[in-house]
Amino acid sequence: MAFFLPYHLQIQFVEDKQEFSRFPTKTGRRSLSRSISQSSTDSYGSAASYTDSSDDETSPRDKTQLNSKGTSDFCVKNIKQAEFGRREIEIAEQDMSALISLRKRAQGEKPLAGAKIVGCTHITAQTAVLIETLVALGAQCRWTACNIYSTQNEVAAALSEIGVAVFAWKGESEDDFWWCIDKCVNMEGWQPNMILDDGGDLTHWVYKKYPNVFKKIRGIVEESVTGVHRLYQLSKAGKLCVPAMNVNDSVTKQKFDNLYCCRESILDGLKRTTDVMFGGKQVVVCGYGEVGKGCTAALKAMGSIVYVTEIDPICALQACMDGFRVVKLNEVIRQVDVIITCTGNKNVVTRDQLDRMKNGSIVCNMGHSNTEIDVASLRTPELTWERVRSQVDHVIWPDGKRVILLAEGRLLNLSCSTVPTFVLSITATTQALALIELYNAPEGRYKQDVYLLPKKMDEYVASLHLPTFDAHLTELSDEQAKYLGLNKNGPFKPNYYRYKHASKIP
Repeated sequence: MAFFLPYHLQIQFVEDKQEFSRFPTKTGRRSLSRSISQSSTDSYGSAASYTDSSDDETSPRDKTQLNSKGTSDFCVKNIKQAEFGRREIEIAEQDMSALISLRKRAQGEKPLAGAKIVGCTHITAQTAVLIETLVALGAQCRWTACNIYSTQNEVAAALSEIGVAVFAWKGESEDDFWWCIDKCVNMEGWQPNMILDDGGDLTHWVYKKYPNVFKKIRGIVEESVTGVHRLYQLSKAGKLCVPAMNVNDSVTKQKFDNLYCCRESILDGLKRTTDVMFGGKQVVVCGYGEVGKGCTAALKAMGSIVYVTEIDPICALQACMDGFRVVKLNEVIRQVDVIITCTGNKNVVTRDQLDRMKNGSIVCNMGHSNTEIDVASLRTPELTWERVRSQVDHVIWPDGKRVILLAEGRLLNLSCSTVPTFVLSITATTQALALIELYNAPEGRYKQDVYLLPKKMDEYVASLHLPTFDAHLTELSDEQAKYLGLNKNGPFKPNYYRYKHASKIP
């Protein structure tokens, strides 16, 4: 089905036919259901333990704060940090020129005028550039965090200062997490008509808690493996009553954000939390998808001895051809120094395996949800938890063995460090275009299903980022285009084309 985006981009969407089983739910403190295996906040300890003791320990929920305009429709750590957050956002803008370019091109048209977007993502300086772009294009936004440790408090304050209703702070408890989501959705006189989600918690909350609101949503944009999985589950069960776009499986997300972002940020997260030297260390990376490929490439380049675990023979063969030994975790559990999970699954590292790890070993997760490491099994009387520094815990066994657990098994890079701005610009631009398309699509264009992003949109997003490198594309001649059977303006690859990864670093 052909249609036009702003800037006359004719593209075609392809429905994804994948099917997944229905996910389980449980009842929380406020009697509201959510996914157990894929929740981004399952916690068995106090989130407050990760709050710097020098900070004000009063919960933001117990404070009354006003921004300079006199409004209080937000809940952040400290609104007085807004000026510092603004400086962080300005730095991010410098490396997100493509998103700024999109903002300038579409600002006059206001393609999101009337859109009421509720978002649940990591709240960082880079996300703030996206949110402010959506506002510039005409949208009203209310925002919360998809991870209780990834919020940059000063950035949340800066957004609240300009009138964006933000409900998030670093170190939320689980109850705070769901309270913040509810405050974003449940606003008298304001009803969302678009959802931008990262992990599916917001979508699931609206679906369960506010079914009448959910039915009136015009579109959902989801960027994570976990969230997309949950959307397909709803679709298979016949319960997805709104169209949704799968940003996670777009080329610009998979091949850039998942791969290149993780390739750089894995080292940053480990260094900031543990000061570990990678040369000679034995590391096992669980999962060889794009995230795993990025992690292994970085570790190998630093001189680590890297093992890979995989369930997929194709990914396993890729790992072998890239020079990694593919093993079962039990085969190397007693000798490895670091375990990194990046599968999107649950209980990838079990209590039995944690019991057999050697003293001083490090365990962390690079997947969206905190389900990959069985942290719950470590909350037992015979084990002692000792805080080392922010988001770093020693778990101590009766014989004195210590295992270093990072961020309680949550996403390492965004919980413990930062991520490359430029790569996030690629994902954010894709999200913005997906929101514009879903919001402006005429009735009937999209059914109640999950749609993949078109190749043409991926190519457009990539083209916006090429000027940063002063890159110049070669143009096809009429004869060449005819020979290849292509339009001179693209798309240049069929939808089934699989872009190869570049996991090796010279």
